[in-house]
Amino acid sequence: MTKWLQSGRRRDLCIILAGEGPLHGQALKSRLESQYDQRIEPKSFYGALDTLVDNGHLELREAGIHDEYALTDAGRRMVDEQFAWMAEHLDGE
Repeated sequence: MTKWLQSGRRRDLCIILAGEGPLHGQALKSRLESQYDQRIEPKSFYGALDTLVDNGHLELREAGIHDEYALTDAGRRMVDEQFAWMAEHLDGE
């Protein structure tokens, strides 16, 4: 597994984007907070997004007033590989 998925937050951000498509940062943050049922510090949240952008797994797109985040092809491959790995281990039960 590559290092980017060792962070559950980064992995979960990519999973949300894989399922819902491009989202504005605040919408993405709200969905993650709903999943975790707790508030996430903005600095930590945007730090995770910046890391994903810097590593080429997300792209930041201009979309009106607010920018939006979207999975790149590399990001999508990583989500698919994570899903396959999880399915492989869950199928063994």
